Amino acid sequence: MGKKCIGIDVGGTSVKVGLFETTGDLLLKWEVPTRKEEGGKYIIGDVAASILKTLEEKQIPMEEVVGAGLGVPGPVMPDGSVEVCVNLGWHNVNPGKELSELLGGLPVKSGNDANVAALGEMWQGGGKGFDDIVMVTLGTGVGGGVIIGQKIIAGKHGLAGEIGHIHIRDEETESCNCGGVGCVEQISSATGIAREARRKMAASDAPSAMREFGDDITAKDVLDAAKAGDALALETMEVVGHYLGLALAQISMVVDPEVFVLGGGVSKAGQFLIDTIYKHYDKYTPISKNKSGIVLATLGNDAGIYGAARQILD
Repeated sequence: MGKKCIGIDVGGTSVKVGLFETTGDLLLKWEVPTRKEEGGKYIIGDVAASILKTLEEKQIPMEEVVGAGLGVPGPVMPDGSVEVCVNLGWHNVNPGKELSELLGGLPVKSGNDANVAALGEMWQGGGKGFDDIVMVTLGTGVGGGVIIGQKIIAGKHGLAGEIGHIHIRDEETESCNCGGVGCVEQISSATGIAREARRKMAASDAPSAMREFGDDITAKDVLDAAKAGDALALETMEVVGHYLGLALAQISMVVDPEVFVLGGGVSKAGQFLIDTIYKHYDKYTPISKNKSGIVLATLGNDAGIYGAARQILD
């Protein structure tokens, strides 16, 4: 039997756990409910108990497991400590240290969930075969992760890869959840695309398939209409593509990855989305014809457990 490793992705409603071969093959995955009561103090204990039970059931001795990795929704310091995870109720905890103790001293490494998902995509997903990738996750918000030399770049304060909060739009007046104004997240997230569509509809009397959805319009509705050739939806997506392309151009001038990997629900729009972004990204990087491509993430919701497990193999 080969050596095993464990990947744990801590979310607000459930904790996803995966048991892997160190080669990257997923053997088993399961979920543990996230108990957020009393400042989330039960979460790590529940995860540890579940892992021990599963290893026992599958008759896998602890000696075969080289370690476990954690992905958590918040900035993680170099020593694995977490100042705050708003969605979990955690304040000033070191979840990796706690988990290691509960698993009999098993090595545990922690990282921010978005960074960890990027590492997963590099290991076994859309970025497989590349050492340097930047992942942009377009979901309800916009997350990101920077992987250079197959390692997460977390930064001194855990802020590296916060692509969603790069300021790109000066004329924005509404505030972002981070407290900033004109962030990537406000335009390119699923929420942002829907908001952009509502603004376009309000500013024009032009007929559009988007109007039947009114204020309840979703990013998927906008993208479906744009793909079908709806003029107002295409205008909306041009705005999104412009700002996201601009952000990727700025990132490429700082880290110059081999490839950008797009994930999250919005990325289901596929090649249409890539084409919409790429022309603007290309326009803002005239300095070289030799530049990063843009590909789609492939691991979906499992990216977190893959990346969490991969952390422990360094």
